[in-house]
Amino acid sequence: MSALSFAPLPSQTFEVRPLQGLVGAEIVGLDLSRPLNDEDFARIHRAHLDYHLVVFRDQHITPQQQIDFSRRFGVLQIHVLKQFLLAGHPEILIVSNIVENGQPVGLGDAGKYWHSDLSYKELPSLGSMLYAQELPSEGGDTLFADMHRAWDTLPQHLQDAVEGKLAVHSYTARYSEGKNAANWRPTLTAEQLAQVVTVSHPVVRTHPENGRKALFVSEGFTTHIVGLPEDESRDILDQLYAHSVRPENVYRHQWQPHDMVFWDNRSLIHLAAGTPEHLRRKLYRTTIQGDAPF
Repeated sequence: MSALSFAPLPSQTFEVRPLQGLVGAEIVGLDLSRPLNDEDFARIHRAHLDYHLVVFRDQHITPQQQIDFSRRFGVLQIHVLKQFLLAGHPEILIVSNIVENGQPVGLGDAGKYWHSDLSYKELPSLGSMLYAQELPSEGGDTLFADMHRAWDTLPQHLQDAVEGKLAVHSYTARYSEGKNAANWRPTLTAEQLAQVVTVSHPVVRTHPENGRKALFVSEGFTTHIVGLPEDESRDILDQLYAHSVRPENVYRHQWQPHDMVFWDNRSLIHLAAGTPEHLRRKLYRTTIQGDAPF
């Protein structure tokens, strides 16, 4: 063996266990603090496509290890709210309700409306990884809705109404709404606003890897359907939102210590169910850039 040759990385023994319902699988026995060979990575990638969401159980990884693993799926996106990025690791957004010395340590109201991460960008997110740091003793669940199933089960008259239409997505659509929004949502500078100009995406997008159609609108970021009167646009969107989050479309994730959840933003929308204000919650999020929706 030459001096430049390297022994291949050993495979890890882990299980992919589907969760109840149509969305989600847990990956048990995998250690993300160890380098992954291509075969193990391919199994994870396949599970992510098949189940739209995978839960890596009992992980003990550093911020840099989370970043390095996330980068295997693509370029990482940096959130516009720079004050909530992890010091020394700007690829990580701190999602937290904790306030220290009168200042929030992270984005405390992230996910208060159903949304797909960064759908307001020209290149929205492929997926996000959220890694538990501190969990409350109650509350703090995250809900995920299957937008493939939402499209597949949408009444025909609504499918006909939206197929081929574009919708506008805006980061500031509901930026300052909600209780305590002022605590978590600082006034955006002109430079920040320039990073989040409105964009238009298909109401029905095709997943670039599995070829399936999915609704791609959400109450959090979608403002209107292009080319429709305002009242008609609002009525159709309200029907789409209500249909998307029917109970049979939704998976509720009840966090366990050291969980890291990796979901597909091309297939799912999600919602933070809320945490009692007196309980601490902190998670680290990395976000992977996807392709232009089509």
